[in-house]
Amino acid sequence: MASDIPPFLLTKPAAHTYERGRGKLKTTFIEKGIHHLAEVIRTGYVQWETATRDNFFQKIDARVKVLFLIFFIIIVSLKKDILAEALIGAFLFILMLVSRLNIFRLYKRILFLAFIFGFLVALPSAFNFITRGEIVLTVLRMPKPLSLWIYMIPAEIGLTREGLYGVIMLTLRVANSLAISFFVLNTTTFTEIIKALKILRIADGFLMILTLSYKYIFIFARMAEDMHLAKKSRLAGQVNNTDARRWIAGRMALIFKKTQLRCEDIFKAMLCRGFSNRIMIYGVGKLQARDWLAGVTFSLVGALFLWM
Repeated sequence: MASDIPPFLLTKPAAHTYERGRGKLKTTFIEKGIHHLAEVIRTGYVQWETATRDNFFQKIDARVKVLFLIFFIIIVSLKKDILAEALIGAFLFILMLVSRLNIFRLYKRILFLAFIFGFLVALPSAFNFITRGEIVLTVLRMPKPLSLWIYMIPAEIGLTREGLYGVIMLTLRVANSLAISFFVLNTTTFTEIIKALKILRIADGFLMILTLSYKYIFIFARMAEDMHLAKKSRLAGQVNNTDARRWIAGRMALIFKKTQLRCEDIFKAMLCRGFSNRIMIYGVGKLQARDWLAGVTFSLVGALFLWM
């Protein structure tokens, strides 16, 4: 009796051997961009999580922490001694440890930004043709000096002691300012910061712009991520760079239009609910004993740093 099963179903497939390490998955720039958008969203949720923990600095009133932020940034800007800046950095590091923050994650961002906006920006000023002084490291020697318009380039080009001192100072100031800002943001919820700024008589218009920007940057970042995942779920392979750039330009235009529509809808909704260009806050209590103690302690420590 003849079988009705097709021959290709009766044929045993040939065994295939696969070698590990031969293939390589290429990550496109659009994947990297979406990864950074996802990082923005994740950072916002992590900040909210760390700010609501029951630790030392999180319990202090937001008004004290905002004044702490302003006071210590002024101190960092006024100090002109490397030792004082280093001690301020050590003090902030101890506060982060006591508040049980993720030290590695925070200082990875702080050091990266301080390297970009502090060290690299100020590095050219360390050369002797910008900051004159004692040369500690010779970089280039020329037969004779050069005259470029109103600038005089010496025959020996190198790093000066005074220039390096200025580069280190600027880098420490940027690092300490970032550390103070990240520390307060990771130990205080955004709503409490807005309440504290309102009590400190900051303009309502500025607070409204700040609040809406903070809220909707996460919404539109999530929207861009969802668009990418929807496109990726419909593809069987990778997209070339030309199509990726065309898709990104189209999504940017779409998000811009949706942003305009969302702003109009939000404004109409605010008017329907009686918006009167003023921000009203409720539930503001009095400062407790630990808040006064923390405020006095930070004031004394700041005065000590100013005296040094």
